[in-house]
Amino acid sequence: MSNKMKFREDGTFVIVQFSDVEFIDAGDYDPDTPEFNRMTRETMESVIKQEKPDLIVFAGDVTASARGNDPIQSLRDAVAVAEESGIPWAAVFGNHDSEGAVSREQMHEEQLAHSYCVAEADPPNVSGSGNYIITLLDQNDETAAALYFLDSGDYSSNPSVGGYDWIRRDQIEWYVSESQKLSSINNDSPLPALAFFHIPLPEYQEVWNNQTCLGHCFDGVSAPVINSGFFSAMVEMGDVMGTFVGHDHANDFSGTMHGIRLCYGRSTRYVSYVDNVRKDHFQTGARVIRLKAGERNFDTWIRQNDGTIAVLPEHHPNQSD
Repeated sequence: MSNKMKFREDGTFVIVQFSDVEFIDAGDYDPDTPEFNRMTRETMESVIKQEKPDLIVFAGDVTASARGNDPIQSLRDAVAVAEESGIPWAAVFGNHDSEGAVSREQMHEEQLAHSYCVAEADPPNVSGSGNYIITLLDQNDETAAALYFLDSGDYSSNPSVGGYDWIRRDQIEWYVSESQKLSSINNDSPLPALAFFHIPLPEYQEVWNNQTCLGHCFDGVSAPVINSGFFSAMVEMGDVMGTFVGHDHANDFSGTMHGIRLCYGRSTRYVSYVDNVRKDHFQTGARVIRLKAGERNFDTWIRQNDGTIAVLPEHHPNQSD
């Protein structure tokens, strides 16, 4: 399927972000798993029915691969709701997607084999798997916006650095190069863009600490300890208006810093995890994003599994959780 998509006739383009669906093909591992998968699928079906998106994005941890019998089947089950709906979809990978016996590269190959997947093969000599761009055309078939997808990795491979992986320098260089190309066809002006990846940048903690945010941060921000500079690159290029991540199941906040709105999704999996204890802080659901052709901004909200739009609290700097 082509990775070039088009704004609607009314000039809008709607994206639904499903975060951390973590499908598991593991009925014998956990007898509750089929029921949890069913509940997660029902949430996705409900959101799709309400929002009728132009694109579905799976924002990482599409599977919990180490817990399953067959990670590839888990991936197929996770994206089946998009395929059966006939809605174009894309995905980035999270830390849980490559913990099992199947590599990220194999996962990406499986992703590309699906009929409604709009992802692309990986660019050469760029770290990770699942780095690609989707461009959006306006009614004149001119490129009007771009969606960047990046692999934020899983866990640090550097023995002197613990914790989660980070977006690497060659990925940032790839992004800068592609951003420059898109700018050159847009009268040398930054093309409005969004970026999707799984693990939050360190700046997510900074925006929560220092800016007024909308939403919750029950999990804390599980960012890598290394700041590789992707946020500064986006600020310098001036194209990315918002970034969208998953990873921390009990976070759904958004906040703006240096002109970029940093957004979590809403966990779509049946439950949120806090302090390793199953505890639902809020309903499952999805983040919805609406772009308008020719405008350098976007609207976003959380659609919950009961069909309602979440009413999110304001969090002010230095305010306790």
